Amino acid sequence: MSAMKGDHGAEGAASGRHLKRSAHRAFWRKAVFVMVGVVVGVFTMAGFVTAIEWTNRTEFCISCHSMKQNYAEYKESIHYLNRSGAHAQCSDCHVPKALGPKLVRKFLAYKDIVAEIQGTIDTPEKLEAKRPELAERVWAYMAATDSRECRNCHSFDSMNTSKQTIAARNKHPEAALENKTCISCHKGVAHKLPSSKDDL
Repeated sequence: MSAMKGDHGAEGAASGRHLKRSAHRAFWRKAVFVMVGVVVGVFTMAGFVTAIEWTNRTEFCISCHSMKQNYAEYKESIHYLNRSGAHAQCSDCHVPKALGPKLVRKFLAYKDIVAEIQGTIDTPEKLEAKRPELAERVWAYMAATDSRECRNCHSFDSMNTSKQTIAARNKHPEAALENKTCISCHKGVAHKLPSSKDDL
């Protein structure tokens, strides 16, 4: 009888050790799975952020044939060539800095890819024909966002109006009081205006 009790006791102890080992293994399996998931997640996020920033480079923007003419116009503008030597990149004006709006803008860029494939503005003639529509679309976007991308570099508070032209010196304080947005007055500062808007 005591031998049988001893056998059961040994079996019970072995069973307990087996359960502990199984629980221990299950814990480490889960821990390794979580660690691998974190590492993969970090690398995926880093790759995603790198890809987003890589597509913000001017070199990337002008790799599309249809952007060559836009780039040539921009190189003649004050945003590229000026007395201080500072110049804006394509993304400074066309891509929001905040992550949420940036991702929305990047998603909507599929239209640019489709236009490139279709050859919508791949010749000077096509660009000129499409320019009014494209300009109005960009101006509406900038007005809706209160010229958010302009304000990354320009603000009424940091303007030294004494160093501005007489017209700007008179208009900027008035615009600040009326909460006007930059694009209300500053169209055609980096790209040519549509011929119908030359008087702006």
